[in-house]
Amino acid sequence: MNTSINKADGAGEEFLAFRLGREEYGIDILKVQEIRGYESVTQIANAPAYLKGVINLRGTIVPIIDLRIKFNQAEVSYDQYTVVIIVDLNQRTTGIVVDGVSDVLTLAPAQIKPAPALSGGVDTEYIRGLGSLEGRMLILADIEKLMNIDDLAAIDAAASSH
Repeated sequence: MNTSINKADGAGEEFLAFRLGREEYGIDILKVQEIRGYESVTQIANAPAYLKGVINLRGTIVPIIDLRIKFNQAEVSYDQYTVVIIVDLNQRTTGIVVDGVSDVLTLAPAQIKPAPALSGGVDTEYIRGLGSLEGRMLILADIEKLMNIDDLAAIDAAASSH
């Protein structure tokens, strides 16, 4: 089997790989503005639990969403590995808190498989597919679909109350 990637059939896509618990996710690198260490946030009254608060990023008020809480992870701890990925969501700068960032991966189209259809009301709409690379399996997330309309409304309400 030839493992070299033929550039003629698509150069592949670049994904930022990050961890949430035991799972590894990938998001489109073009949506990522920067990666920062977790810092204290200004909390907002009556915000959903996953909306940790806001930070002032060079004059822009940026809402910080903890994806671990959004994904109902059992244990959410903040340590030196906890990072905030600053992403661009529909012209909105938003920070997402994750357990850690591993690397940037280029996946060829052949390395991306469609997401499986899961029963039991599991929401897989935000999953673009599964990426496999050298024994690793990444859940490729569409970061815009991950933040649904309710989340964006909460973010807007939070931002406008500041």
